[in-house]
Amino acid sequence: MKGIGIDAVDIDRFRNLITRRPSMRARLFTPGELISLQGQLDDAPSLAARFAVREATMKALGVGLGAFDFHDVAVHRLESGAPVLHVSGRAQALAQAQGVDSWHVSITHTDSVAMAVVAAL
Repeated sequence: MKGIGIDAVDIDRFRNLITRRPSMRARLFTPGELISLQGQLDDAPSLAARFAVREATMKALGVGLGAFDFHDVAVHRLESGAPVLHVSGRAQALAQAQGVDSWHVSITHTDSVAMAVVAAL
């Protein structure tokens, strides 16, 4: 294992952010992620969890905010529902420099908190 990261996001706080600043959706998430969540009555928990994945990925790589673009990390789901982490751009370059060639991601949320764990292998 090259690194591990964990992050937690307060869902109500995140909901308030994306309500106050709707442009944050496009700034933080890929078009594919946003499309995959269409139809949900309340996508704030899922978006908060995906944001936690970005933060956990930074921690797994040992870098901070700004080291790569938010769109450099995306979460997709397999047919089974399991999340899959995709990295590109500067995040991928950082991972390659550290010898990371695969990822594991776990996402969960309650009514109030979204959490993610990312392992860089």
